Amino acid sequence: MKKSILLLVLLISIPSFSQEGETTSNQKPQSSFSAEYFYGTILEHQPSVAPLITGHPEGFILSWNQKRFGKEAWEQTYNYPDIGFSFAYQDYKNDIVGKLYSIYAHYNFYFFDRENKNQLILRAGIGLAYNTNPYDKVTNNKNISFGTYLNSSTYFKLYYQRERIFKNTGVSAGLTFIHASNSNVKSPNTGLNIWAATVGVNYNIENEDSEFITHEISKKFKEPIKFNFVFRTGANESEIIGSGVKPFFVFSGYADKRLSRKSAIQLGTDIFVSPFLKDYIEYYHINFPGESDANTSDITRIGVFVGHELFVNKFSVIAQLGYYVYYPFEYEVRYYERLGLKRYFGDKWFAAISLKAHGANAETVEFGVGIRI
Repeated sequence: MKKSILLLVLLISIPSFSQEGETTSNQKPQSSFSAEYFYGTILEHQPSVAPLITGHPEGFILSWNQKRFGKEAWEQTYNYPDIGFSFAYQDYKNDIVGKLYSIYAHYNFYFFDRENKNQLILRAGIGLAYNTNPYDKVTNNKNISFGTYLNSSTYFKLYYQRERIFKNTGVSAGLTFIHASNSNVKSPNTGLNIWAATVGVNYNIENEDSEFITHEISKKFKEPIKFNFVFRTGANESEIIGSGVKPFFVFSGYADKRLSRKSAIQLGTDIFVSPFLKDYIEYYHINFPGESDANTSDITRIGVFVGHELFVNKFSVIAQLGYYVYYPFEYEVRYYERLGLKRYFGDKWFAAISLKAHGANAETVEFGVGIRI
């Protein structure tokens, strides 16, 4: 629960942060609303999910968007994106799985010139989801997708939008991908992913948009190599249901080099201390004797990784791909991914939240603090 509260605080704070030291104006905020219906298909990302696919999921997404017109220079760099919140309802068409209610914070990124009436938009949202019928050993032991009521969720939506077709009302249509799981905070946790087609309407509060502000931004950007040190922690459970939720600790160090104002590449190492592995290793040796040569109780793993960081205002999005070079006991596969969000406080310190996974299997949600020097 503490993890979920912290995640919610991070999400709610996204629209409130501004870039310090940039030119501002007296523009009044402008907002729009949208309502969309979606109809889709559950993806069979694991064979065990197949019995839960009994129909085509459908639902709706309600959104509020705050438009940005260049009050801060970073908005121009990203073609004046919208910042907003979404609420979604999903009916998986399966009584075992139940239904999902989600809230998200999101960005809308525009592909075309903002003066164009026809727009192609990519929305990225992250938030929390409530499942109505999670796993229960007695009453619902077939729901392997959701082991808890409260889950994390992300969604991406690529869509066409035309505003003000009739007065302040317009239309939209596109494709949406939605993922939901508890990120292995508690087993079981296969999660569910859906692809869906969407169609909807949008409504602008104001009769016309403000003018976009243009800043003089130098195309040249140089920065020396920076070194990052991060401590991450949280709690998770192995794939053995009922084995117990245990804390974990991750120590990371990496170098990054900015390629531009928007992005940087990374190279570094992780040290994972995972107490949940102790019980898993004991269970494995008792139930599958002789199947593993690794007769060890070592709960430490060491990985090396490469990554990319995308800077958006005081936030950044990280994507890393790693490989275990120290791997005393085989758990999942030998490579891993990390997707996350960082929020900078000043020039050096940052807080981070990230998902670590092995392919389609999530292992942990990590909460961290770090320094970039």
